[in-house]
Amino acid sequence: MNIRNALALAVCASAAVVLSGCGTNMEQRAATGAATGLIIAGPVGAAVGAAVGAVVNEADEKN
Repeated sequence: MNIRNALALAVCASAAVVLSGCGTNMEQRAATGAATGLIIAGPVGAAVGAAVGAVVNEADEKN
């Protein structure tokens, strides 16, 4: 893997994590994560993005 691919992967991953935290409730966070994952990696990314949104919501509720 060259440096350009690694950089693109890092940018996509950070965008997915940042955007999955957007929203005020679990549904909004999961939907935002799913949309970001869909754009970045297709259907599998959508499932992962929704899961990340749910995890971010649970972590936010504990604080």
